[in-house]
Amino acid sequence: MSDHKKNDQDHDYETTGHSWDGIEEYNKPLPRWWLMIFYACIVWGIGYSIMYPAWPGVKSATAGILGWSTRGDVEQAIVDHANELAPINAQLASVDLEDIAANPELNTYAQNAGAAVFRTWCAQCHGSGAAGNVGYPNLLDDDWLWGGTMEDIHYTVTHGIRNEQDLDARYSEMPAFGRDDLLPKEEIAQVANFVMTLSGETPPAPDLVAAGAEVFDINCASCHGEDGAGDRFQGAPNLTDAIWLYGGDYASIHETVVNARFGVMPPMGGAQLSDAEIRAVTTYVHGLGGGEAAE
Repeated sequence: MSDHKKNDQDHDYETTGHSWDGIEEYNKPLPRWWLMIFYACIVWGIGYSIMYPAWPGVKSATAGILGWSTRGDVEQAIVDHANELAPINAQLASVDLEDIAANPELNTYAQNAGAAVFRTWCAQCHGSGAAGNVGYPNLLDDDWLWGGTMEDIHYTVTHGIRNEQDLDARYSEMPAFGRDDLLPKEEIAQVANFVMTLSGETPPAPDLVAAGAEVFDINCASCHGEDGAGDRFQGAPNLTDAIWLYGGDYASIHETVVNARFGVMPPMGGAQLSDAEIRAVTTYVHGLGGGEAAE
């Protein structure tokens, strides 16, 4: 027997010639069944790379003879789904806004579709539960800057607020009384203390309230009203209901008077959402708890 052969019961197998602490490694041939499977896998892999997308390139992978792709399947599924919903979307887009609730099937569809639209396009600002955040309105209550009817909500969603993309966007702008030197510091302090009293809060300097009422009457009442109840036509907040978009404490109100606020909402009409989708999310928002009936 040569130096590279070792007896294993009835067979003599070549060894690799390696030895570790007296342990030698056999050079046994692979089982035939294993080799057949291995070669079959190679053939299958070559065939797959020819038939299906496989090899990456600079800009895209090889398309394959069949031209199949998961992206294509998804796109086709989207088209099929859109075609399936086309009839009810057409109905939703054509019916009067106030009549949606009168049709149980249409209303159920609009609520569900609107919830999906809201989670995709609106939740980033208004929150997943629509409770809002500092600077982003709470859509669950009945306090509306621009109105809470179906028509009002539909207009706001379609055109947005104070954006530069839509000429029909709702627009109002509060003067920055401090930053632009429209009021001296002492009058800003006076009116901030007065505004706190409109919602029943106790201001830090009650002795300034009387003077602040005069400052408010001259500079603020034209938008917020003489009683501070606001004006929806101008998007001027109601200052008497203790519902605050940026905070109702003295520091927040003082900051608002000094630098003003200028929240922007993008328009969802046009390229963003279809009219059916806008009507769906309008229905959803209106039904969250604060929606108002048409006048």
